This record gives sequence, structure tokens and C-alpha cells, in this order.
Amino acid sequence: MSKPVLSMVLLAHHPFIGAFSGQWSGKRGKTGILPEEVPFFEAVSQTYLPLLETLFRMEQNRVPFRLGMAFSPTLCSMLQNEEFLFRYLDYLDKKIEFGRKELERSAQDPEIHGLARYYYEEDIERRIFFTERCEMDILGEFRRFQNKGRIEILTTAATYAFLPFYASIPEIIRSQLETAVISHRKIFGKPPQGFWLPEFGWHKSLEAPLVSYGFAYTLTDAHALVLGNPPAQKGTFYPVKASSGFVFLGRDYQAKEDLVSLLEAGSEYQEHFTDAGFELSLKALRPFLGLGGIRCPTGYRYHNAESRKKRILYDPKKAREKAAEQARLYLDMRLSRLEEAGRYMEESPLSLCVFDADTFGKNWYEGKVFLEELFRQASASKRIDLAMPQEYICRQDQAAFQITVPEFSSWGNDGYAETWLDASNDWMYRHVFRSIRRMIEMTERFPSDSGLKERTLNQAAREIMLSLGADWPKMLYLGKQPEYAREKIEETLRNFTTIFESLGSNYISTEWLTNLEKRHSIFPFINYRVFGRKK
Repeated sequence: MSKPVLSMVLLAHHPFIGAFSGQWSGKRGKTGILPEEVPFFEAVSQTYLPLLETLFRMEQNRVPFRLGMAFSPTLCSMLQNEEFLFRYLDYLDKKIEFGRKELERSAQDPEIHGLARYYYEEDIERRIFFTERCEMDILGEFRRFQNKGRIEILTTAATYAFLPFYASIPEIIRSQLETAVISHRKIFGKPPQGFWLPEFGWHKSLEAPLVSYGFAYTLTDAHALVLGNPPAQKGTFYPVKASSGFVFLGRDYQAKEDLVSLLEAGSEYQEHFTDAGFELSLKALRPFLGLGGIRCPTGYRYHNAESRKKRILYDPKKAREKAAEQARLYLDMRLSRLEEAGRYMEESPLSLCVFDADTFGKNWYEGKVFLEELFRQASASKRIDLAMPQEYICRQDQAAFQITVPEFSSWGNDGYAETWLDASNDWMYRHVFRSIRRMIEMTERFPSDSGLKERTLNQAAREIMLSLGADWPKMLYLGKQPEYAREKIEETLRNFTTIFESLGSNYISTEWLTNLEKRHSIFPFINYRVFGRKK
């Protein structure tokens, strides 16, 4: 049997947040934290920076790791936005100030005091790492690992649109792919080979545009291959391809189930929902209150998962030991499954483990320890290899890949499109599709305009693309910040309608347009003509 292969691929994505529209003095915002900013800042502090720290540590210790990372152009735009970066520094400074208050408050309680100091010192070290080691350029550090051949960076649709819904509108597919490719090349210096389907949403009509934009492969959910035409004979353990040569890798569904079962057994882990930001008095929280005095997470969590039954203090050392132990167990689970599959294959069986990057940081505090130990164990093992997706494909005899047409699929609820189209969110689509038709119409009416009109049309393109994000209908479906999601959909469509009507009357407020360009500054290079019909 050929040696089995483990391939880890993480998605780094966050829905777009409009730039702060209030008073912002110089490079240091003095206002409170906006509620919608907190999840983004948490992801930077608890996912992206810790992941970089882990990669640096493994590099220094000569651990030959291999990792796939899909960066959404939406997230990349925010990580390059100077205002967001300096507001993130303000967020860190507020955390450090709150930490000092916590050290004073807990002075008479040695155990709580020790945890407060642990978090306080972590925040200080993170700030130093961000400003001095990374020089506030997170994407540049990931690019460095890419150039060293340690990670492979994939891209996804420009604003993370659920592409199967727009498969019949080539202008939308083209705008999402072309903008993504341009963004990727500007940031990472080379064209992407792999494409992460937003929400793993696949439809057979997406193959041709993906090939035309130079993509070599994509990742799909397991049932896309198992229910394909014809069904994949080797399931998700081996790639398949379309008649064009475009390659599909199937997600190892059991990889997620195994991780969930391990997490459920991790009572030593930090309890995510016992944050001091929701337990202390408003007076104690004053340094870290959001705009308008709104409570928000602080990252100071003093109890472990067992606290759901009784209050037990969190022990970072025990939690790290548990994460390392479960990483070894998880690798054994992957090996057992792969070696069983390998008994029926001549090729190297593949376990494609795909997760949101937040799984190993923001959503699971000890996840970074788990990930590092998993790479250490796998790289030291004689029974399994690590490979990035493109690296694995290139090692195989691609002429021998089975030709099939994968089935329509996603990784949403029940595996199809229910998450993005049900009674909670279906109201939005008639407005979205009407605006799309208007955008295509405007592109044909004004094919070669310049100056203020071109600026206006480019902003119309941004508003349309922002309205297409799969995050908004998903938030409505899950009931997570539904008011905010509805507000973002209505805001972008309202902005677009204002532009459409203004161009019809041949008048646009320059002040209004300038303010909108500042708030929705995504993709400064965008060209509205990408929405033009091909003749």
C-alpha cells in the first residue's frame, strides 16, 4: 500500500464591515468598539496571529509542516485597510487596559489573579508580535510562508457569494472570479491554482468559468463525488476530474465528526461563553465597553467547559496537555481510516481535512496547540505524509483520475441550498436579482465613461458585490445577528438604487459618493465593466 496522505486546508474569511463612519482622529480612533467589529478583531487576535505564531515556532523547530489556506478577498481587503488595522490596535490597547483593571480587581484571589495575568501578558505579547514581528502586515507574513513552499494559498469568490444561485448569470460569476484573481495576484504575487467554493457550493455550470480563469482544482463536499455522474469509485480518498481536466478533491466528512467528538470530551478546555464581559458590572467593564455602552467579549474567561455543570477554574496547562493528547488521538483516527481504505487502492489514499480557520483559534482557544501537535506528530510519523492540495495532485498520475460530473452540493444544512434559501431569507433575492439586471444594463449604457461617472459606476459594482455575500442569508437562517444581516443587505441595495436613479437623472452628490467610497472601500482596483455582457 502507498503511504496515506493528510492534507489540512483552512478557510480564512470574515464578512465585510464598512469602515467606521463616525469621528476618527488621525491614526488612532478614540471611539468605542463597534459591535460588528468585535468578531473581526477577535479573529485577528485569536486565530490569524496565533496561527502565524504557530507557523513561526514550527519553522524555528524545523517541523516540516504543510498547510493549505484559503483567504477570501473580503478578509484580505480588511486586513489591508489602514483604518481597520489602527482600530484593531485600539482594541488591543483597550484589552490591555482592561487587563490591568482585572489584575487590581483580582489581587485578593490568587487563582483568578494568575489567570488574569496569563491573559494580560498574552495580549501584550500579541501586540508586540503584531506591530514588531509582523509590522502590521499579516498577509505579508503568510505570503512569506507561501514563497518558502510551506503553505499553499487558495482564493475564493470575491465577496463569498453562494455561486450556484448565480450560475445562470455569467456576469456575476465572472465578476466574482475575476475580482478574486486580481486581488490574489496583487497580495500574494502569483495566480491561485486552487479555488475554495464559498460554503462548498458546487454546480456543474461552474466548471467552465473556473477553468477559463486558470484554476486547476477545487474542493467539494463528500456527497458531490459520491452522488456524482458516475459516482466516484474511490469516494473522497482520491481525486476525480472533469472531461476538461479540472480536478476535484472531496472533503473527508468523518474528519469533522471525529474532531467534534473529541471536543465534546474536552472538559478541560476554556469555556467560551463565560467571558468577563458578560459577568462583571458595567463599572468594572468601563475600559472595554462597546460604542453606546454595549457589553462585548473581553477574552478574559476564567472557567473551563465543565463549568456548564459546576464552576471550575480554567487551567491553561491541563488544557494544553489535553489538546496535545487529542491531536495524537485524532491522527490515529485519520491513519486508521486511511489504512483501511488503502487496502483497496494502489494509490496513496487522501484525507482532506477542511475547516474554518476560526475552529483552531477564536472558536476553540486551545486549537492552535492541537494543530501544532498534529503537524509535529504527522511529520515525525513513518506511516503518513503531509501534503498541500496541489502538491498531492501533482504527485499522482492525473491521467488515471476518474472522469465524473460532481453533484450539486454544499456543506450547509442537509448538504444543499436550504441554508441560503428558506423562509428567513428568500425575500432578499428578488431585490438582489433586480439590482443585478440594472447593473448589467448600466454597464451597457455607459461602456466607456470616465471621471465622476466612472467612480460612481465602480461604486455601484462594489455595492452589488457586497449584497451577494453568502454570510448575510446564512446569518438570517441561523438567527445570528439577523438584524445586522438584514441591515447590510438593505444598505448595499439602497446604495445601489441611489446610484442607479442618480445616473438616470444625470446627477450624483459628490459628497455622498465620497463618503460611501470611504465606508465601502473594498477592491479599490475594481472596474465596473466586468459586469458587461460578452458579445
